[in-house]
Amino acid sequence: MTDPEVLIVGAGPTGLVLALSLARQGVRFRIIDRNAGPGQASRALAVHARTLELYAQLGLADDAVALGVSVETVRMRQGGRERARADLADMGAGLSPYPFMLVFPQDDHERFLIDRLSAIGVEVERNVALVDLEQDDAGVTAALDRTGERESVRAAYVVGCDGAHSAVRERLKIDFPGGTYDQIFYVADVMAGGAGINDVSVNLDAHGFVLMMPVRSRGARRLIGVMPSAVQGDGPPTMEAVRPLVERLLGLHIDTVNWFSTYHVHHRVAARFRAQRCFLAGDAAHVHSPAGGQGMNTGIGDACNLAWKLAQTIKGRIDPAVLDTYESERIAFARTLVATTDRAFQGLVGTGVVGRLIRTLLAPRVLGAVTLFAVGRRAMFRTVSQTRIAYRSSALSEGRVGRLRAGDRLPWVADADVETDNYAPLKSFDWQAHVYGEATPGVTTALATAVVPLRRFAWTVRAKAAGFTRGAVYLIRPDGHIALAAAGADGAALARYLRTWRLGA
Repeated sequence: MTDPEVLIVGAGPTGLVLALSLARQGVRFRIIDRNAGPGQASRALAVHARTLELYAQLGLADDAVALGVSVETVRMRQGGRERARADLADMGAGLSPYPFMLVFPQDDHERFLIDRLSAIGVEVERNVALVDLEQDDAGVTAALDRTGERESVRAAYVVGCDGAHSAVRERLKIDFPGGTYDQIFYVADVMAGGAGINDVSVNLDAHGFVLMMPVRSRGARRLIGVMPSAVQGDGPPTMEAVRPLVERLLGLHIDTVNWFSTYHVHHRVAARFRAQRCFLAGDAAHVHSPAGGQGMNTGIGDACNLAWKLAQTIKGRIDPAVLDTYESERIAFARTLVATTDRAFQGLVGTGVVGRLIRTLLAPRVLGAVTLFAVGRRAMFRTVSQTRIAYRSSALSEGRVGRLRAGDRLPWVADADVETDNYAPLKSFDWQAHVYGEATPGVTTALATAVVPLRRFAWTVRAKAAGFTRGAVYLIRPDGHIALAAAGADGAALARYLRTWRLGA
């Protein structure tokens, strides 16, 4: 077997998306997983707009949307009664091609990604565990165990996508500081009647937190909640113990329990995301509360950020220093996210007076007020959709023109009148220069000998509203973030950037 250029350890959503992205960019890889099959008791449910934008580059977005459920309404309940309702249909209209939150449970999601990988002739190697690794200047030698049989694999790079108990992270001796919440959480897949089939319901009151989301593949409901202390006996927690309370609080009648599981929630961020030729991504790098449904999306974002950097480094299309930016960009976001979701989660599940006040008084009022007007819905969309992620402090980011700064996600502009969609060229998975209006001679000269294509878009009211400056040049990274923003007359800045990162001919 030919040695892979990248060994992916772990076949959850992060590892699978990394595999699909590397395959799309022509990189040889192997993907292994210590488990016999994909997970069954999934806790990750939400797929946000930024993930779907990245999926569109891979040709996955339309199928994912068809398999999931677009959330139209969130109902907030207390004591068995609805206290507030938020209409979220198209809450991000004009901000993204996917202006909604999609419910696509991780177990269904993983099977979808596995099928897409299989369709291109790649199978996950199951029951294969990483037991050791050694690095040198040229690559990594990994020792694998396949049900008792040892194998040595040589790869240029190794990426640990193997979860909170990551073998890669442990072998690299990277600290994983953080903590664990005291509460016991449960997750269940049930068939039940009552409430809107496409609605999300959340109960916040003195009894604590219960969330219900739809599952399209089976017409089921996914329940996530905190086990109340009043129903916790001496034995292991059961669905029967919490079932009467859940039915009353959510207005349901549970007909069938397909499965039930309990777990603890952690909040941790690895001290490093890179050690020489080894990288950490997804839960191997960061775990946090389920507030806002950010975990799975953040891992997929890690995969897409790292994939193009590995691919272009391996193919000699960019300065290898680009690999340093993976950790600096993603660890900063992970730390901010863990701190933010921790504060929100403590408010949702806290047992003290403050927690009860947030659940019973503040949360229903805030939800109703924020979503009453379009501006509030758009603000909520930006907060949870991950479309606000920016890498302004990255070594890859240079310049600012008007409202847009290097590191920002490329604003989406689509205009049927002039047949414009500035996200369509991103499917090439390569660098490109965007100009809205006419390109100046300085820009065309700087790109004349480069392998970076120039994409010209009409100057429209929508382009101006999105923050673009007429005639300016925006150098776009393969993941759709702005690398360089410069006035159109400043072709020298563009030429210098291309030389610095070796993006010329």
